[in-house]
Amino acid sequence: MFEDALTRIAEALERISPAPLAAPDFGAADAFVWHVSPDRLEPVAHVNRVDIGLLVGIDRSRDTLMDNTLMFARGLPANNVLLWGARGMGKSSLVKAAHAEANAQVGGLKLVEVQREDLPSIGRLLNVLRSAHDQRFLLFCDDLSFGHDDAHYKSLKAVLDGGIEGRPANVVFYATSNRRHLMPRDMIENERSTAINPAEAVEEKVSLSDRFGLWLGFHPCNQDDYLAMIRGYCDAHGVEISDDDLRAEAIEWQATRGNRSGRVAWQYFTDLAARRGIVVSS
Repeated sequence: MFEDALTRIAEALERISPAPLAAPDFGAADAFVWHVSPDRLEPVAHVNRVDIGLLVGIDRSRDTLMDNTLMFARGLPANNVLLWGARGMGKSSLVKAAHAEANAQVGGLKLVEVQREDLPSIGRLLNVLRSAHDQRFLLFCDDLSFGHDDAHYKSLKAVLDGGIEGRPANVVFYATSNRRHLMPRDMIENERSTAINPAEAVEEKVSLSDRFGLWLGFHPCNQDDYLAMIRGYCDAHGVEISDDDLRAEAIEWQATRGNRSGRVAWQYFTDLAARRGIVVSS
């Protein structure tokens, strides 16, 4: 009877345990999104992105990220990258644009997006990508940050450090965040002020950002760059407007938003294109 009970328990566990995920057809698309429950990699037929030439005011970050991405696409060593800083300044747009440009120049690079809340499953994803050793994968997590009592950052170490197996040689990890150390400053200061050993209290969490080989900072743009972004969008999509009208309207638009960024520039351009009867993809 005892053996029968153990058998039934083992069979029940086998039914509820997810079967190992077989590698999908990576030839179906250049980009995939990782989902859990059940684990799966869903191909993305059309990636929402802009051409890398339209990203203005971030030349140094663009060139550094592009060099790193091309080295990886060519099978050379490359660093994990943290793109941090001002919101709306093109961090995620640059990652997607760099992926497209690397594929145009070299080819064979797959973009895999993973959501922050799915980081605990990252080990399973890495096993799938590791098995596809003939492919190169740019693993991407957008808007990455951690709050109080959030232990998801521990799962991220599997990507950045790789444990005893090491990070798969065919995977590199890019993340964007508004926070340089991936967590609120008040959280860091609170732990420093209340812990018996303040340095040790924050070391594990703060040191996570140190595991990225490249830090690329993004800062608010000036007015000339803001206007140049909009002019670039107009030229690329055939929207005609005089420099004087563009300047007056765009500055008024920015004033109503209380902010000046690449995102605000695109929002103004979207409105301008609509008034001109021109359809643009977002």
